[in-house]
Amino acid sequence: MNPDKLEALRIRSENRRRPARRLWVIFGTVAILTLLAVLLAWPRARDRIRIVGGTGAPPAGAVSPSATDRPPTATGSGPAGERVVPGGSVLTVSGYIVARERIELSPRFLGQVAWIGVRKGDRVTNGQVVVRLDDSEYRARLAESDGQLAVARVALEQARLDLRRAEELVRNQVEMTKVLDDARLAVAAAEARIQQTEGARRLLETWVEWCEIRSPVDGVVLERMVDPNELVTPQTFGGTRGPSASLLAVADLGDLQVEIDLNESDLAKVRPGHPCRVVPEAFPDRTYRGELVEMAPEASRQKGTLQVKVRIADPDRFLTPELSARVDFLGEE
Repeated sequence: MNPDKLEALRIRSENRRRPARRLWVIFGTVAILTLLAVLLAWPRARDRIRIVGGTGAPPAGAVSPSATDRPPTATGSGPAGERVVPGGSVLTVSGYIVARERIELSPRFLGQVAWIGVRKGDRVTNGQVVVRLDDSEYRARLAESDGQLAVARVALEQARLDLRRAEELVRNQVEMTKVLDDARLAVAAAEARIQQTEGARRLLETWVEWCEIRSPVDGVVLERMVDPNELVTPQTFGGTRGPSASLLAVADLGDLQVEIDLNESDLAKVRPGHPCRVVPEAFPDRTYRGELVEMAPEASRQKGTLQVKVRIADPDRFLTPELSARVDFLGEE
């Protein structure tokens, strides 16, 4: 091989070393880029404020916006879907409409339902017969008592006749005084038997009267819990309702309230007699006047609430028990 050509391909030792200036340029560039990345990743004050405005918790020392700077919160919807802000209210809560008095009618003794004259939703008046129990047994006993009373009256008449005869015999000294005393005691015993029989008859009449169950108020039938031919007692275990002692549930829908579980942190904002505005959720375009009339004497430890009731002034047919309603506790004018 040609030695000149081999010598041309050989790399000299001074050409094998990389220049040091080029290495320092590369290292400097890497250091500058690393420093810029650290500065961009380091959190700044405005970044912390932006995090507070989001879902994160406020950092120590950060100033949160006051309640007065926040926009009002809408609590209801208007008829056209527009959110409505309650004007002049110090507190807005939700509750359920209830009847002030829910009366459940119960039997006084074991009996069989013979007739029910009302259905759920029917209106009833005070004293109206709504349920009749089978009274055939008590009427039969009443007839038996009438027979016993007739026999007792006959016995009394016989005892009085014997007394008159005994008085005549003793007056004529035909019989001794003991006969007269026995006749007087027989009359007293006959009178006592009549009184006893009349008392038993009045008891049977009361039982017959109890077989007719009447409504104690003017109202509406909220629930019918039995059907004809069912056997009922003062405590029944029929169907899927569990233990029950009622035949019907009646309430006066002209006296309605809103039952609210008020958070204990809001108790200082309300007072007895506080004026309110009631808006049923089913009819958001209708508004009713209300007044806080009842505050429970004991709070619920588990829920941290106190039950209060707001009376609705002049309720109408749009208000139904167990519907939800919004209550605005109004502020001072």
